Amino acid sequence: MISTARVPADKPVRIAFSLDNASDDTPPEDSIPLVFPELDQQLQPLPPCHDSVESMQVFKQHCQIAEEYNEVKKEIALLEERKKELIAKLDQAEKEKVDAAQLAREFEVLMEENRTLKLAQSQCVEQLEKLRIQYQKRQGSS
Repeated sequence: MISTARVPADKPVRIAFSLDNASDDTPPEDSIPLVFPELDQQLQPLPPCHDSVESMQVFKQHCQIAEEYNEVKKEIALLEERKKELIAKLDQAEKEKVDAAQLAREFEVLMEENRTLKLAQSQCVEQLEKLRIQYQKRQGSS
């Protein structure tokens, strides 16, 4: 059985250790404490029993897992941010696609209107020419 010291949940835990395979199980007094402030309290590594090699190993493993967990959380946050960016780009592309389809429909309507107006214009030109010819015939016969 591994013996560990319990720390109240409302108190921060500061931990110092070395991840190298040194044979000395007692951490040096001047080492920089390793802190996992972003971890939930229930996930915080519990301080080891310095008299037990097994406790120290479990503690080091727990700290390594905590570091890996933090890295994974950071990667997830980056991926979620990238997902938001991609969704925004997709939304923009879909909006542009809808806009392009609407513009294509408007273009078709305008092309049809243009064809109709050109036909009407050519009919008016023909009618005007016939009226001029009739007018000239009347002028010549009088």
